Amino acid sequence: MHKPKLGVVVTNLGGPTSEEATKEFLYNLFRDEDIIKLGGGRFQTGLASVISKLRYKKIAEKYREINGCPKGCMGSKYCLNRANKVVSDCCSPINPLTELQRRTLEKSLKEELPEFDVKVYTAMRYWRPFAWQVMDEMIEDGIEHAVLLPLYPHFSWTTTGSSLRDWEDISKDFTKQGKEPKWQEYAVKSYHLSQPFLEAVNERIDEAMARFTEEEKAKVHIIFTAHGTPLLEVESGDPYTDQIVDSVEAIMDMRDRRENYWVSYQSRVGPQKWTQPNTEDLVKRLIEYGVKHFLMVPVAFVTDHIETLHELGIELPEELEEDGYHYDKLEVTGGLNDHPKYIRALVDEVKFRIEHVKVDKNALETEQNGAASGEEAATTV
Repeated sequence: MHKPKLGVVVTNLGGPTSEEATKEFLYNLFRDEDIIKLGGGRFQTGLASVISKLRYKKIAEKYREINGCPKGCMGSKYCLNRANKVVSDCCSPINPLTELQRRTLEKSLKEELPEFDVKVYTAMRYWRPFAWQVMDEMIEDGIEHAVLLPLYPHFSWTTTGSSLRDWEDISKDFTKQGKEPKWQEYAVKSYHLSQPFLEAVNERIDEAMARFTEEEKAKVHIIFTAHGTPLLEVESGDPYTDQIVDSVEAIMDMRDRRENYWVSYQSRVGPQKWTQPNTEDLVKRLIEYGVKHFLMVPVAFVTDHIETLHELGIELPEELEEDGYHYDKLEVTGGLNDHPKYIRALVDEVKFRIEHVKVDKNALETEQNGAASGEEAATTV
């Protein structure tokens, strides 16, 4: 029986795997017109080159503090550390954690979609594996149906939109080179109200709340923090901030609105005006009003990386201390990573996109029954 070949491409930000890689990673990031709107062309390319050279050593130090692969490469097969058998002291945790998500999702899809020959790929936006590497591999594998699945639950033109544009541009380049992708393609745009996704976030909140005493729990203020976006994006109709609020309200409904909660934005980049309130500014303001217990929930980040582990776990407490702001306890929820319910959300998105694909299920059942009979006979012998 022929099983349709299904390729699922999980898209993510990516992160550097060494100090030197940090320079190229930043260059790729600042060159992206979907994030830094400077008109593209030579000016933006030149500025990206200057910024990356000036900033990469300082940024690399942050990655050293949260090194994702201290005992050896746990990233994808495209990782240069794996290829060169190097143990990096400066690798973003997003690399091994995204690989963990990829493997876990592939296993789940193989179990739930036995009528398909399933393979899950990772396409990072600013570091390896790049989309062109993945597309090459998919063509070689003979993929017939492809689902583009962002590891961003909330749609923004600066994240999912950028990855989709990059994928489309590469597909056009491949076509010009005479190796046009032949598969049927389906794109997931967002899943910010997916029930298992929301339940996974809620469970991470419960896990973190357990680190507070019963007396402290009554005083905790939950701060849902998301990556900021330029106000120009919001004003042009980017749905990201509205979707963040929708997720937060749905999660707090699950919690019967027991705790005080806020929404804020972090990780500003470049000279533009960004969404407010800024996370650090909000925490300082609440401290001034007498709040002493905080639970930070990176609601838009499903894979732990520099924004969660360093910005919230290290930089935020340091900045508060340096500026003389005193609090009793500040906790950060763990990333969703391979949380079973988050993986369930991803599986649901894939299954929804391909439910119309024609598969000879009678032949599949015959094949499975034959395999089961063979196993039974072997057991008997």
